[in-house]
Amino acid sequence: MSELPFYPHTLDCVHCGLCQAACPTYQTLGLECDSPRGRIALARGLAEARVESPAAVRKHFDQCLGCLACESACPSGVRYGQILEATRAHLDEHGPKKAPKKRLAAFLLAKVLAHQPHLRRAFRLARVAEILGLRFLAAKLGLISTLTNSLVPRVPPGELRRPIEGVFEPEGELRGTVALFTGCVMEQVFGDLNRKTVAVLRANGYRVLVPPQQVCCGALLLHDGQLDAARRLAELNTRAFEDADVVLHNSAGCGAAMKDYGHLVRGRAAQNLADKTRDVCEFLAEVGLTKTPQPFPHRVAYDDPCHLCHGQGVRDQPRDLLRQVPELELVDHPHGDTCCGSAGIYNLNEPHIAAEIGKAKINALSISGAEVVATGNPGCIMQIRAHLQLSGSDTRVVHPIELLL
Repeated sequence: MSELPFYPHTLDCVHCGLCQAACPTYQTLGLECDSPRGRIALARGLAEARVESPAAVRKHFDQCLGCLACESACPSGVRYGQILEATRAHLDEHGPKKAPKKRLAAFLLAKVLAHQPHLRRAFRLARVAEILGLRFLAAKLGLISTLTNSLVPRVPPGELRRPIEGVFEPEGELRGTVALFTGCVMEQVFGDLNRKTVAVLRANGYRVLVPPQQVCCGALLLHDGQLDAARRLAELNTRAFEDADVVLHNSAGCGAAMKDYGHLVRGRAAQNLADKTRDVCEFLAEVGLTKTPQPFPHRVAYDDPCHLCHGQGVRDQPRDLLRQVPELELVDHPHGDTCCGSAGIYNLNEPHIAAEIGKAKINALSISGAEVVATGNPGCIMQIRAHLQLSGSDTRVVHPIELLL
């Protein structure tokens, strides 16, 4: 029997095929090797040394979104996400090298994204480049594609990228104290959303602690197979939040990673952090709103982030909150829990597959007649917004927390 850590998990798969209908890449590409069942068979083949060409196998794991829809569909409870991450790590260590573009992405994840000071400097430079018009020039010269230019968000001004740290007291009577995870990309691209999250929590009676020692959650490193680097970040966050009773996040990808820290890092401390981590909408739906949000007279479609509905099992809570917004009409749309094609940096690494999946999402949203789309993950916001713009739609994309003010 193989000693590779993911091998026992591959034996849980009974090859029933129920995962295939839920898998975006199988539905797009139509290949068994690009279905969860097929990838599990390939992982088992690697573990049993039956695969002659790891290079041929790698592309099928690279083409997986890691959306975890297969886990929701699986009757046997197969932890496909853990198999995927461990297999990618094994291929990086023993298999063929990644393509140059993906090696560069892996380097940037490990050396820039995972180090907050480096990331902040990188965004300062990116802001200067935008002010000088270098991004516009690169797009005009065709150095970056129209799709990539739409996907990569504009860099916010410095005051919105500035870290928020410290203690924020509630408005009115104190109901409790929570800690907020502010993230790496969230801080630099969606800093205004972090501030609105603090405002909503304060308005509903909560003291908010934002520990300055927190670091990147490690989600993108996990998806890339860089398990050791992700583990180091998890250990730092475990220490940063050890005194908190509840840790809230407003990014589905971050939350799914943190809720899995008990699997990633040995020891009770990591499991404690995993157990007390909650999505902000999950938390607010449980404790209840004490302040009525401002009226929002629009048709809103809620779109489930994969790592919230499949990774964390949070589905009804954001919808329940949106129904409490005066004058807001919540509308359904087909396949609300299917992947939009973002998947971390998947839409940059595999743009053609991601674009096909993104177009299918926009087609489904258009059926609803929604004026606004609400979704709780930064990557989903950027992906859906980009494809709406490319389709000529003026539909807005927001985080649910923005409608609760």
